[in-house]
Amino acid sequence: MHLPPQVVAIIGVALIFDFSNGFHDAANSIATVVSTRVLPPRLAVAWAAFFNFVAFALFGVHVAKTIAKGVVDPSVVTPEIVLAALIAALAWNLLTWWLGLPTSSSHTLIGGFVGAAMVAKGPGAVIASGITRVAWFIALSPLIGLALGFTAMLMVMWGFRRWTPSGVDKLFRKLQLVSAAAFSLGHGSNDAQKTAGIITALLYSTGQLTGEFHVPLWVILTSYGAIALGTLMGGWRIVRTMGMNITKLQPVGGFCAETAGAIALFGATAVGIPVSTTHTITGAIVGVGSTRSMSAVKWGVAGRIVWAWVLTMPAAGVIAAIAWWAIGLAR
Repeated sequence: MHLPPQVVAIIGVALIFDFSNGFHDAANSIATVVSTRVLPPRLAVAWAAFFNFVAFALFGVHVAKTIAKGVVDPSVVTPEIVLAALIAALAWNLLTWWLGLPTSSSHTLIGGFVGAAMVAKGPGAVIASGITRVAWFIALSPLIGLALGFTAMLMVMWGFRRWTPSGVDKLFRKLQLVSAAAFSLGHGSNDAQKTAGIITALLYSTGQLTGEFHVPLWVILTSYGAIALGTLMGGWRIVRTMGMNITKLQPVGGFCAETAGAIALFGATAVGIPVSTTHTITGAIVGVGSTRSMSAVKWGVAGRIVWAWVLTMPAAGVIAAIAWWAIGLAR
């Protein structure tokens, strides 16, 4: 396939965003395993990056299909709309990383895509049912994570109630390696597909792909590779927020939070819902902390995170609209 220079450049921006997604969201995969001191930071990001990448072999492309043709009418997509969406998503990712806020790269990309499409083609360009489903899961994914984390922790506390604290700690230090790997698989599977979806939308809009919708293998491999490389670099500001500032975790709590998050992500990916891995694992961490007492959770930090979640899609949409206008002036 011979791609025009313009398309190659936009794909490059998409992969930079994908890298920033992994960099920004490294905390999702490693914060608990680092804060519990099960793995040192550099080994933790290598562990997470590996499972981010190999996830391409285990899951389909349902989420990529949702991004490519489920939130914006594919017939109105142009390279300028895709580029504006990516610029907005990248800008918001970098800003929230600098502030140490674990916001959703997924909702950033979707908000940017919708904002650029609306300013370029009007409200009719947006597929309302797709946006509604995404909006529902902005609220539901942290609640699902919270419920699963709370339940998992209660089950473990009951099941191991006769064990000594040292015995529990020793066992779950080993098990947390498995739960961290599972969550990283879920993170890679859901988040890398979003970039694969936006690249595929670009290829169809420029006539590089035709016929029945499909995601080329090279798009899948480069998307998973970019997010894994970003994870390998690690976003340490957000690691501190996720693993240390919300609540204090022990290995058993880290295991429960990661397992809960992985279950939620596997389910969402299987049905093609582009949920936020950030929202999911944050909810799970809060759920685990709540089993000790409500005061074990630093609700001020959690509230600051929630405000960032609420603002993410509208902010990305506004930035994308400005970017689309600026691209038009530059042409």
